[in-house]
Amino acid sequence: MQEFSRQDMAFDVKDSGPADGDVVVLLHGYPENRTSWDAVTPLLTDQGLRVLAPDQRGYSPRARPRRRRDYRMTELVADVLALVDASGAERVHVVGHDWGGAVAWAFAASHPDRLHTVTSLTTPHPRAMAASMVRSTQLLHSWYMLFFQLPVLPELVVTSGGGTRMRQALQRAGLPPEAVDRYVTPLQQPGAARAALNWYRGLPFSKPLRGKIQVPALYVYATGDAFLGRKAADLTGRYVAAPYRFEVLEGASHWIPEEKPETVAQLLLEHIKAPA
Repeated sequence: MQEFSRQDMAFDVKDSGPADGDVVVLLHGYPENRTSWDAVTPLLTDQGLRVLAPDQRGYSPRARPRRRRDYRMTELVADVLALVDASGAERVHVVGHDWGGAVAWAFAASHPDRLHTVTSLTTPHPRAMAASMVRSTQLLHSWYMLFFQLPVLPELVVTSGGGTRMRQALQRAGLPPEAVDRYVTPLQQPGAARAALNWYRGLPFSKPLRGKIQVPALYVYATGDAFLGRKAADLTGRYVAAPYRFEVLEGASHWIPEEKPETVAQLLLEHIKAPA
């Protein structure tokens, strides 16, 4: 499978591994794309897993609606459900990093019957994130989320000078230069920067998650994360009512799929293969 569709949109997806393997869906974050999983994927397929890594809404050129409300969480989750349906699998393992982690939590809350397990890399449960805003310095870490609500100016930061400012900011945040180019270059396409930023602008249209996660969950936090503080990480387990594993990667940056692919793959394999 090279693409899947939902409504009038077409999403690009990389489909790797044996067709009859258990399906693992890998969801990228901002400003990444499906290539963020390139170092992790072969470590999973070598163990007999089928891996699906899509370019999500706004990142796939044929799936770039313009309105902010089109990037609310219910739409992002529905895109993943369309991918799961297209895969032919009844239940899958969903893994997300950064924004992909937020979608993974929301998918687990909405469609637990379609999951074996859920994993979030760096992104805490949304209710833990909200609680940390008033109980820690998380609001200071999240200043850019408010900046991204502004019109036009954030797009200029992403695109001016071929993305020079954004490239510098991502490197300062610990992202390897090679990955910086893979992510920033596609955002120079017409409409791409706006679409990626609309994930943040869609936040006011998204409803809070209800209840607790009812499927086995793995959460991986990196102590060197420039965007996410420790408080929300420590609170995340409160919102899981199923087997829960919390792993802390000392000294790792926010970009753990790129920086620690072997560690990420090992943790995923242990989680996926753990007794139910």
